[in-house]
Amino acid sequence: MPTTPSPDDDVERLEQVLLQGRRMMERLQEARAGIRDLAGRAESADGLLRAVSNGQGDIVELHFDPRVMRLGHEALGGQVTRVLQAAQDDAAEQAQVIVDDALAATADLPEPLDEHFIRDRVDQVARNLL
Repeated sequence: MPTTPSPDDDVERLEQVLLQGRRMMERLQEARAGIRDLAGRAESADGLLRAVSNGQGDIVELHFDPRVMRLGHEALGGQVTRVLQAAQDDAAEQAQVIVDDALAATADLPEPLDEHFIRDRVDQVARNLL
């Protein structure tokens, strides 16, 4: 005959679930802050252009070396486009690493308490009363 869990076991399990949930929320908040604070960086092959993108993909910095004015407008446009995209790609890769780490850290959460858990405990209490 299976042993009946005690109310203390239920309280301990609930405390464990709450603690793990709190840790998960803290980890997700850390991940959000990490994404907010990251900086994706890129530079043109000739070093004349540099760009920085934040975790949301916004370009927050764009630097042109004065020598860039020697380029034709088509060449300059192409380089700017490539550097901006590379900075955004770098930011996206960094953000993905942060998200993957956060998800891995939350993978071992216990199964949520469901209606079967509650029903089993109510039935157990009813049996104990009879």
